[in-house]
Amino acid sequence: MPRFSDRIGQNFDDFMIEQGLYEDAKELATKRLIAMQLEEEMKRQNISKSAMAEKMHTSRTAVDNVVDFTHNTSIGILERFADVLGKRVQIALV
Repeated sequence: MPRFSDRIGQNFDDFMIEQGLYEDAKELATKRLIAMQLEEEMKRQNISKSAMAEKMHTSRTAVDNVVDFTHNTSIGILERFADVLGKRVQIALV
């Protein structure tokens, strides 16, 4: 294993890739961003989690899971959640 001094100046992305952490960190960051945006939109529209659950015909726990970025939520659920808020999820290949 390289010494700490060997890593000085190394690109952080390269370090994360080398450690096998990059993809998981990127996925978690993306989920966190979407969850934060959905929760902010709920607040902007003054919609409680309970009201959101009712609009989605699901439980409050399910809504909690959507805004909890550590929960494994499918893109379809995120799209449904956004649709109820009058928004859409847009994913782009760049």
